[in-house]
Amino acid sequence: MGTRHLQFWPNVPRSLTIPETSLWWNAVVSATRFPQRPCVTFYDNILTYAEFRRQAEQLAGFLQEACGVRRGDRVGIYLQNSPQFVIGYYAILRADAMVVPINPMLLTKEVEHIVTDSGARVLIGAQDQLSRVEPLLGQGLSHIIVACYADYLTAPTDLEVPGWIAAPRQPLPKMPGLTLWSDALASGATPGPHLATADDLCVLPYTSGTTGQPKGCLHRHRSVMFTTVGGPQWQRMYQDECTLAVLPYFHATGMQNSMNSPIYSGATIVILPRWDRGVAAQLIKRYRVTTISMVPTMVVDLLSSPDLPSYDLSSIRRIGGGGAAMPEAIAQKLQDLCGLTFLEGYGLTETIAPTHANPPDRPKKQCLGIPFFDNDSRVVNPDTMAELPPGEVGEIITHGPGVFEGYWNNPEATAACFVQIDGKRFFRTGDLGRTDEDGYFFLVDRLKRMINVGGYKVWPAEVEAMLYGHPAIQEAVIISRKDPRRGEAVKAVVVLRPSHRGTVDEDQLVRWAKDNMAAYKVPSSFEIAESLPKSATGKIMWRVLQEQESQSERQS
Repeated sequence: MGTRHLQFWPNVPRSLTIPETSLWWNAVVSATRFPQRPCVTFYDNILTYAEFRRQAEQLAGFLQEACGVRRGDRVGIYLQNSPQFVIGYYAILRADAMVVPINPMLLTKEVEHIVTDSGARVLIGAQDQLSRVEPLLGQGLSHIIVACYADYLTAPTDLEVPGWIAAPRQPLPKMPGLTLWSDALASGATPGPHLATADDLCVLPYTSGTTGQPKGCLHRHRSVMFTTVGGPQWQRMYQDECTLAVLPYFHATGMQNSMNSPIYSGATIVILPRWDRGVAAQLIKRYRVTTISMVPTMVVDLLSSPDLPSYDLSSIRRIGGGGAAMPEAIAQKLQDLCGLTFLEGYGLTETIAPTHANPPDRPKKQCLGIPFFDNDSRVVNPDTMAELPPGEVGEIITHGPGVFEGYWNNPEATAACFVQIDGKRFFRTGDLGRTDEDGYFFLVDRLKRMINVGGYKVWPAEVEAMLYGHPAIQEAVIISRKDPRRGEAVKAVVVLRPSHRGTVDEDQLVRWAKDNMAAYKVPSSFEIAESLPKSATGKIMWRVLQEQESQSERQS
């Protein structure tokens, strides 16, 4: 790796010492230092650090005593951003177990794969989605702890609260293994001594890729702690900060920037479970929010509000994010109207958030930034692994403390994503990029097939595998199409079985997809074709279809 970028290094040390403790100790330290400071604010309801710690320990005791959770076990968490997510996450860690965050948009079969693959026997979920996971009781899961978001709405608020958040607690079906969150906290169970160290299993987020099924990314406390501590150091975030949490906690960026890092610092987290620009603006003004991590689509929506001139955003001193490149015109509009510079960064589930970040004092637009603390990142020829000079496009590879250990129970996929260079184990990101003369990194394209739908990653192979479950579909291929609001959208091109031709249409396929996969994966359109282009070996040539789609968009 070159050293050109070091001349732009922010006013922080170049190396980072990682604490030799588990993530749980961050909660202990902040609760001890700032017991009455608000940890979480949820529609004007405040949970102090002392209360957060107390409830996490109560739930940890229930996990150990009633659910039989032991050191190294995996426990699923299937919740929207909420006080229960934060408490549940840290309760799992307090119980010496490993958090398996599950996207709450996933449907039963998608959740089943993660539960089965991870070996999770216990899951924390919400009452509004109980019907999705209840079928898994006795089919992998032995216990489900059911949370009601409204349990944490005890203070009056003039904020607009969604109905699914405000819905009162419902009685549970009489089934063994189902327990209300409130009953779990009231059980009086006490956790045993905390045994997990920096080398214990910590979190197992799932990501997809070139194969159909999502894969678990194995992170120990040490790698998660690296970006947990590194973010506040890089951004100079302190205990009196206030963070607006709008990115989902099941995703590495939201998990680290809007939960784990603020808890490490002792900062306040203001949770907005789903993006609402009007409520977001109210929260920013009311709580004097200082930092926000967002995806570009949220910024576009915020800036397009007719009420923007009345918004008080003066407290914000840092706004940034990743997931997709920020369009230059939008970044300029943010600067002109709000005086804010959007700081872009780059990371993956496999690296538990940033491997690159823009220096706060010297950012560049539409740029990944420079390598993060102690990261050796390079742009290489993907065939020879030779490092390329500035301006030449190659694959981005990275070596650093935040890189995961490998894919859970998948040695073949693990072996394929790492390469040894100069005695170091580099992770192959699958992203094509380049560096400039200053050593900044820029994303150019993707080596892997991936569609970015408003910040959500959609892996074509996974959607294709699910489409083959439809009885009418003989062949399927997924490509991307431009979307004015979300950047990209999913398009399916399918060939129907002869027995179903003329009897199945696009609307029926869309309805089936909505019933069987998360909303962001559902193709926005289906094209029914007579055949798909194939290579001499019979492989579907998706690139031909993608180029045809791109050409059609250019002509329209």
